[in-house]
Amino acid sequence: MKFKYIICILFISGLFGACQLEELPEATTTKGPIFGSESGLVLYTNSFYNIMNGKNLHRADAMSDYLCRKDTPPFITPGNFSAQVSSGWSWSDLRNINYFIKNCNDPKLPLSVRNNYLGIAKFFRAWFYFEKVKRFGDVPWINKPLDVSDTELLTKPRDSRVVVMDSVLADLDFACNNITSKSESTRSLVTKYVAYAFKARVALHEGTFRKYHKGLNLGSSVDGLLAQAVAASKKVMDEGGYKLNDVGGVDKAYRQVFINPAPLATEVMLSAVCDLALNNLSDANWYWTSGTYGDKANFIRTFINTYLNLDGTPFTDNVAYKTMLFKDEVKGRDKRLQQTIRTGDYKRINNGVLEAAPPLFSYTFTGYQPIKWALDDMYYDTRDLNINSVSIFRYAEVLLNYAEAKAELGNMTDAEWAASIGLLRKRAGITAGLTSKPTKIDTYLKSKYFPEINDPTLLEVRRERGIELCLEGFRFDDIVRWRRGELMTMEWNGMYIPSLDTPIDLNEDGKLDVAFYQKLPTKVSGVTYVDVSPLVSGKANPQLLSNVTNGELTWYNNFPRKWEDKNYLYPIPTADIITNPKLAQNPGW
Repeated sequence: MKFKYIICILFISGLFGACQLEELPEATTTKGPIFGSESGLVLYTNSFYNIMNGKNLHRADAMSDYLCRKDTPPFITPGNFSAQVSSGWSWSDLRNINYFIKNCNDPKLPLSVRNNYLGIAKFFRAWFYFEKVKRFGDVPWINKPLDVSDTELLTKPRDSRVVVMDSVLADLDFACNNITSKSESTRSLVTKYVAYAFKARVALHEGTFRKYHKGLNLGSSVDGLLAQAVAASKKVMDEGGYKLNDVGGVDKAYRQVFINPAPLATEVMLSAVCDLALNNLSDANWYWTSGTYGDKANFIRTFINTYLNLDGTPFTDNVAYKTMLFKDEVKGRDKRLQQTIRTGDYKRINNGVLEAAPPLFSYTFTGYQPIKWALDDMYYDTRDLNINSVSIFRYAEVLLNYAEAKAELGNMTDAEWAASIGLLRKRAGITAGLTSKPTKIDTYLKSKYFPEINDPTLLEVRRERGIELCLEGFRFDDIVRWRRGELMTMEWNGMYIPSLDTPIDLNEDGKLDVAFYQKLPTKVSGVTYVDVSPLVSGKANPQLLSNVTNGELTWYNNFPRKWEDKNYLYPIPTADIITNPKLAQNPGW
């Protein structure tokens, strides 16, 4: 967002600020200065981007099945979450958008100009409601700015998700048809093809949610929604002019998308652009490297096992995978693995000196420490200093949405596989299975993640989605729409440790890095020592070995996590139910 817009945006945000659905809104301001010129429409619509919270997307998977963290998420910890502590029932952003939609009608401006900005506004109204439906299910559909006379709307019951999602898709259709910009060099503004990409995301989510949540009795609408996801994705693929970033080759191209200061415009479609001059920065390094700040989130071994070998075969086909040491298990794998976690050749800058940087056990509990969003310079590790932009939409997701919708419809061809999953795997250095659909089920992937799926193509698309989009904020929503909430209670497991008291060289640089003990041995200089005793200071130790004196690292598995059907939706906050009893509470809460 350009500097010259900021003052006006702050002004607009103040005018159209906090207003709950149950509150009585007040009159705001005169409309002429804003709605009578295109520059006014630009300034107003730029205020909508704040609802994306883009700078924080790098940590949006903190509650997901493939990450463990320093504590159990309250949402799935028995007794730790209720309607009394729930949040998210806020409507001020919607009123801001609806006010614009109602008043963007000055005849001094050409209809095409007004419709362009109305398209942008409706894009953001769709964003607002998509987030609300994912969180709460049925919500009230409000398509006008509420005023003091709208007492009936202020206290209305919730509309069905069918009504709301039909309206969301109608808004996106308008956006796709009326937004005029097809490309925008900074990748910081919504364009026509971003709108198509968003439509594909929404239609895929809703179609699969209705397919797997059979209790909704909405199965008859599934294929139509999936077909919309296919068509919207194909529009971007055929006309958008995007491609996967290939700068840096298979060893670097994937990660460059996430650590480059400027959005890589070949692949990134929309981004939260960080700007050092404006002090508009993110906290990615601080979040992913600090032993005290953030969630100390790191991958579990079960997920790491799903990364294929470079020849396209499952890693778990190797009978020795269960006891393979970290230094060996990360070799010869999908190149995205070394660009997602610290592996043998990972290095960081420390006060201007490039140094080997193995997994750091003052941070990681499992050994699989993420690097996807963190810059390779320790300068950025404290406070919000990151200058790398955070992608909100990128072309890789479009390919995945297309592939999944085709697989769910059961009509994907070899050519369509090659044009989607094949391209993603080719960039990852995988050498086989790029041009034809898989015909064999990976029993590990099926048994650990998707026991109800018998289609090898769909299984592989889901594998690809998990790997390609990890740490980008999709995983919890995917688990919910696939009705696989039980994955949230998976064991938090880590690398294999063959014995106690034996220091390990994790990255084969000749320096010993970490040792695990139950009775502290004589220390070796430079080695981090991790206590895996059953009890520490008389309390249960969350860090253990699966076979007591050897085996996989485990973390927090002696603390309960529980998934229930009610967790597929959040509860409406109690205070809002009290204000408007017609809302009614979600089942189980």
